Amino acid sequence: MKLLMIFADVFEYQPTIKVLESFDEVENGSSLSGQLVAFIHAEETDMQNEEDVMVKLVKNLKWAAKKNGVMNVVLHSFAHLSESKASPEFTKGLFDKVESKMKNADYIVHQTPFGYFLDLNMKAPGYSMARVFKSF
Repeated sequence: MKLLMIFADVFEYQPTIKVLESFDEVENGSSLSGQLVAFIHAEETDMQNEEDVMVKLVKNLKWAAKKNGVMNVVLHSFAHLSESKASPEFTKGLFDKVESKMKNADYIVHQTPFGYFLDLNMKAPGYSMARVFKSF
């Protein structure tokens, strides 16, 4: 698992090109304010350790959200942080489970459209805990 977390004052996205036909059709983007944006890359080895990976991912998201004083988290699939990739179905399933666990802990969770290239617009402040990378 590779995880890049960026606190964003503003995070906006618009779906542009659908690249995975088996996932939901999405036309509309969104504009969000004051959240932790998690750029998540699930690797092939994560598929053998799903429970461990999920626990570590939730723990890191909660930690970084707390450090930035927010309860809003965006899960964004970003399969560009490693050469090894988990299957799209595994990754989407992992996102859904992580979202459920985070919501059970009173976090507000948003997932960007899965299986799309997105136009992104982000405004992120420049302080140390606003950008954190983890590999596990």
